[in-house]
Amino acid sequence: MKQKIFVALIFISVMCSCACAAIDEAVVERAWKRISQADGFKTVSVNYIKEDSPNAWVAFKSANDYTINVTRGLMKILNSEEEMAGVWGHEIGHVRLGHYNKGKMRNIGWSIAGAILKRKTGTVGQTIGNVGMNLAENGFSRQQETQSDEYGVKLLVKAGYNPLGLYNAMKAFKDNGYGTKSGITNWFSTHPATDDRLKKLQEFAAKYGKQ
Repeated sequence: MKQKIFVALIFISVMCSCACAAIDEAVVERAWKRISQADGFKTVSVNYIKEDSPNAWVAFKSANDYTINVTRGLMKILNSEEEMAGVWGHEIGHVRLGHYNKGKMRNIGWSIAGAILKRKTGTVGQTIGNVGMNLAENGFSRQQETQSDEYGVKLLVKAGYNPLGLYNAMKAFKDNGYGTKSGITNWFSTHPATDDRLKKLQEFAAKYGKQ
């Protein structure tokens, strides 16, 4: 009887470890340092935001004064350093590719996080918050998101990470009930559908991972 209980506890423990994926601050900072150095991007301290919505973003005060931010919600759904590095690479891509213009020199986070949908309902999520609404109103275009995805994958390779890091991060969003769908006619329809982005990220990983 005791043996059966012990086996059951092991099974429950394994199930919980799979469902409760999370990374800590040390992982976030290692990923940021490695990615930013590979790009030559100014390495600043990471700000940790107590927000349930999964998000990471660059917040500009001026062209040369900015902060790097990540929510606890994002840390809870990611599984590895390379996934966090992929997110950082994507964000750096927006900056390097000139996607921040005068009208966007403020908190604009990772586009997929702004397109949060309620799990299973297909309606706009209730945990969007201020960051999400800012994305809805001032988000990047589909083309800009794709360009930053590609930049992020190339930067992962340059930093020595698995080129699928950003793909796996995007997959984590989808697996946890966050994402966008094709044909949505709301504020978030300017953003690529999650499945479309996953497909492109696989293509980018295959392309740049061979170099």
